Amino acid sequence: MTSLNLPLWLRLVLLLGAIGLVSGASLLAYRYYTRPTTLTVAAGSIDGEAARMMSALASRLVATNAPVRLKVVDSGNAIEAAKAFAAGKVDLAVVRGDVGDLSQAQAVVVVSHVVALLIALPGSSISSPDKLKGHRIGVIGGDTNAKIADVLSKEYGLDRNKTFRDIVPQDARRALESKEVAALLVVIPLTEKYLSQVRSFLQQGPKALPVLIPIESAGAIAEIERAYESFDVPKGTLRGAPPVPEDDLTTLRATLYLVANKKLGTDLVTSLTQTIMRVRRDLLTEQPIFAQITAPSTDADAYLPLHPGAAAFYNGTQQSFMDEYGNWIYLTPMLLGGAATVLAAAWKFLGLGTPIPTQGPLDSLYALGRRIRKAGTEAELSDIEEEIDDILKAQRARSAGGDEDAVDDATLNVTAHRLENLIHDRRSMLARPATMAAS
Repeated sequence: MTSLNLPLWLRLVLLLGAIGLVSGASLLAYRYYTRPTTLTVAAGSIDGEAARMMSALASRLVATNAPVRLKVVDSGNAIEAAKAFAAGKVDLAVVRGDVGDLSQAQAVVVVSHVVALLIALPGSSISSPDKLKGHRIGVIGGDTNAKIADVLSKEYGLDRNKTFRDIVPQDARRALESKEVAALLVVIPLTEKYLSQVRSFLQQGPKALPVLIPIESAGAIAEIERAYESFDVPKGTLRGAPPVPEDDLTTLRATLYLVANKKLGTDLVTSLTQTIMRVRRDLLTEQPIFAQITAPSTDADAYLPLHPGAAAFYNGTQQSFMDEYGNWIYLTPMLLGGAATVLAAAWKFLGLGTPIPTQGPLDSLYALGRRIRKAGTEAELSDIEEEIDDILKAQRARSAGGDEDAVDDATLNVTAHRLENLIHDRRSMLARPATMAAS
């Protein structure tokens, strides 16, 4: 390959321009490949805690420069969060396992567990759900807890419409004290924040001990309704001295999940899961509820299937270094070889490093042939003869010294003989005008 017949400065400008274009394209490609991926997440609860929790997590992901970011959409409650997710409006959602359409959902992490508490007034004789027939139960959370109300009605033969009544938290204490309801149904995480809210619904005092009604059929319900599980509320959960409940109390528990659409990429969800499980430790001091973030069930028959990306993290089946970078290790030498070829072509294009051709003795002798034909005086021809003698003398000396690059004697003699003929012819031509003038 020979360099183009262009000035050096122009070739240099063209090469620098090409390098600039390739560098800029490489930088853009790198930034595109390493840019954080932002996922939308719907979260909602009647107290706004779910959205605040996800917002704190999103802020932490930004602060740690995580490869995955979250954009939180406050949906108001768990039902609306599930609806937004089912409609494909968001990538992720914080949902309860017993609420909404979760056909496209796969679990990423367990955000928390919520426990159903049936609470009656102090001194109440109601000791089981079946004794609530003919009484009203105030349901805090309305539509979100409608499924639990339906399950209890079916299991204990309660009239769903007459027994359960939706009330807002602000009216709970008044409804109990005015006997509008005989008991409350609340479904909460067992954290101090939510337990304090429940205590505010009840009378305070050493003798004002609320009655927690056990759901003894929780195990049978969980066999049919897999969104629930049987759970024992620890002794003294609601009140320590005297303890309420007096002993471990059986009830129902549901799970609050962070779910991802099953169409989300495996590597993306693996990165999200790993990041969440790492940063949750940093958030425990701000919001203790982050301590409840755990891994979902990895069983094949789990109620809510695990996303393959999350499963890869929990099962430790993430790609190894060679799995992830093996292709690069294989391709890098090829790329470097290609780059070396391009650089060599650029060097050639610039004409750098091209050896300056040196004139050999034969070239010098052949050049003298052109001078002989143009010589106009005898003196010029004499000078040329001396140059020929010098070249022949130098080459014979090199040959005698054993120089392998010296021109052989036969070639020199042939060339010298030809030049002598040319000199003889040129002398004859120069002498002819003088002869004609003398005659």
